[in-house]
Amino acid sequence: MTRAPDPDGIEGEVVERLGEFTEDLPAERGMLNRALGGWRGILDSSLPAITFLILYTLDRENLSRAIIGSVAVGAVLAIVRLVRRESLLQVGGGFLGIAVSALVASFTGQAADFFLPGILINALYGAGALISILVGWPILGLMLGGIMGDFTGWRSDTELRRTYATATWIWVGVFGLRLVVQVPLYFLDWVGPLGVAKIVMGWPLYLLGVWFSFLIIRPSMAAARSRGAAKREEAATPAIEGGTADVERSAGGAGADEETGHSSPESRSSSDDS
Repeated sequence: MTRAPDPDGIEGEVVERLGEFTEDLPAERGMLNRALGGWRGILDSSLPAITFLILYTLDRENLSRAIIGSVAVGAVLAIVRLVRRESLLQVGGGFLGIAVSALVASFTGQAADFFLPGILINALYGAGALISILVGWPILGLMLGGIMGDFTGWRSDTELRRTYATATWIWVGVFGLRLVVQVPLYFLDWVGPLGVAKIVMGWPLYLLGVWFSFLIIRPSMAAARSRGAAKREEAATPAIEGGTADVERSAGGAGADEETGHSSPESRSSSDDS
């Protein structure tokens, strides 16, 4: 018989899976670093843009060299990822972003257009995060629910729903800040500052977003763990009390038989046989 998911239990399991986060700050930083790919992940995401920016700055008349150089670096990084046996989705997604940027810049002949796909993606992600809050389905709640295979259980907990919405606002701010800085630079065709903003507001800002989101969510996670433990203890208490009462009744019945001189049916049967 299938049992309906317990929202408190689900959140408790999430906390248990992320339990290493809640011990101390150094452990949290280590877990975040590993989850985000560490410094290698940061370099993988930044090197193609850095390569494009350097080559274009050295020779602004040779856009093709900057494009080819960034794609070549992206290809090398993709091969390295394959050697590290990372998922094809990660490898393909990373290289596809670089390839699309290169194609757009090659088609328009404008260096600033190399950064246009990233700007559009940030606008899409920011709009999606904002809409998820407005409709009452904050994206972080869906992500954490997906970890446990239950996308909707957390919605029955008002505190968790409010916490996930607050943390999702962090990401609306991250994507919005990128747009506020990068869109004017794009329209002004300031390729150098745009490239620097792309790099600085990439992984560093992403790491800050993850960190502050976790700091917001952690208290609710701890509360969910306590509620889940309390419910499990409450559910176990009646069973324990019932078992104790049965034992006491059995012991009491045996004592009464001895005092009155009556024997149990099994004892009488054994006596008759003998």
